[in-house]
Amino acid sequence: MSYEMLALILFASMMLMMMTGQRVFAAIGFVAVAAALPLWGVGGSNIAFSAAMKLMKWYPLLTLPLFIFMGYVLSESRIADDLYKMFHVWMGPLNGGLAIGTIGLMVLISAMNGLSVAGMAIGATIALPELLKRGYDKQMVTGVIQAGSSLGILVPPSVVLVLYAMIARQPVGQLWLAGVVPGLMMAALFVIYIVIRCYFQPSLGPALPAEERDVSRREKFRLLRAGLLPLAIFGAMMVPFVNGWTSLVESSAIGALTAFVAAVLKRRMTWQVFHTSVEKTLFVSCMFMWIILAALGFGAVFDGLGAVKAIEGFFVDQLGLGPWEILILMQLSYLIMGTFLDDTAMLVIVAPLYVPLVRALGFDLIWYGVLYTITCQIAYMTPPFGYNLFLMRAMAPKEVGLGDIYRSIVPFVLVMLVGLAVITAFPEIALWLPNYVYGK
Repeated sequence: MSYEMLALILFASMMLMMMTGQRVFAAIGFVAVAAALPLWGVGGSNIAFSAAMKLMKWYPLLTLPLFIFMGYVLSESRIADDLYKMFHVWMGPLNGGLAIGTIGLMVLISAMNGLSVAGMAIGATIALPELLKRGYDKQMVTGVIQAGSSLGILVPPSVVLVLYAMIARQPVGQLWLAGVVPGLMMAALFVIYIVIRCYFQPSLGPALPAEERDVSRREKFRLLRAGLLPLAIFGAMMVPFVNGWTSLVESSAIGALTAFVAAVLKRRMTWQVFHTSVEKTLFVSCMFMWIILAALGFGAVFDGLGAVKAIEGFFVDQLGLGPWEILILMQLSYLIMGTFLDDTAMLVIVAPLYVPLVRALGFDLIWYGVLYTITCQIAYMTPPFGYNLFLMRAMAPKEVGLGDIYRSIVPFVLVMLVGLAVITAFPEIALWLPNYVYGK
């Protein structure tokens, strides 16, 4: 049997296992180990052990639980509520102002947590009821929350970029810095769309009534100080890292400690908050570590079969496609898979195929990591089975139907496709900041 056929059987077996409803890491890891034994005999069992050792020795992985803990402390202690109150008072007088403030809230939540689920949960529980109560169009606001929460996997400290760094063997710090400008650019595009849409259709996002705008300047600045606390925590963590004073792991420890101290000083660090934060951190960290372990094992088996060379030969020699055409096809495959898989599943399934191929085609793997993440953002929101669509359906009130949720994401997906095209055409948007910082 040819190596190409073996690779095809291996990939099909993994997809079949996932269709049975097994957990991602169990499906991928089982196929890797089960294939290694008949292919290489008893020595094939060392593949899983070798992957585990690589994982345990990867020092930057320590950032994962620290950043997740920081995010859960800030969300469980309700410090994120102060953010929304700040945006409510400062942005409310504008048409669409609360929707713009929600995008700002999502950016800061992303900088605190690194997971899109956290932004979705906070947006759906804090922002969505307030926006609907104040007469905002339900399709507009559900689209805003879904699009804004997707920034969590692009803006540092993105957990998805940590996974990509592990699988692609790229520095986490460079990938995080590469996500800063594209993430802010994507947020700016969302804001521009909201401003233009609400300018021509003010009924979609009415300004706050006069009685709610009547807030004293002293109260406004009090809310500003409280709302900017998470931003100060993020700055305390990232400024030493960007200036080279601390390593990435040390910066993550500073972020976790600063968030904990802030919650204590605001008298919100109860035993229940601490217990919930630690429990959720342990759960999410272990889940991601199992996924990385399975992905490393599967990638080792796939590389050992020479499957990457076979795929490269198929695209380049048999189909005669150029590097850019192959890259576009890969991005389209992510969009299709994103309708029924989450970002981590997509990454561990196709990264063993795509990352070596991207390297062979001569593209920058840091830049490609940003492209992959933006494509995941879009895939999160594309029907029929986009991940964010069902999260929103589970959290939204009864008056927001599934049809409303599907229609709400159309303009935001178009905006994100524009952003993806711009970053594809101009890689320096993603690469400028990491090149500047690491060049220093």
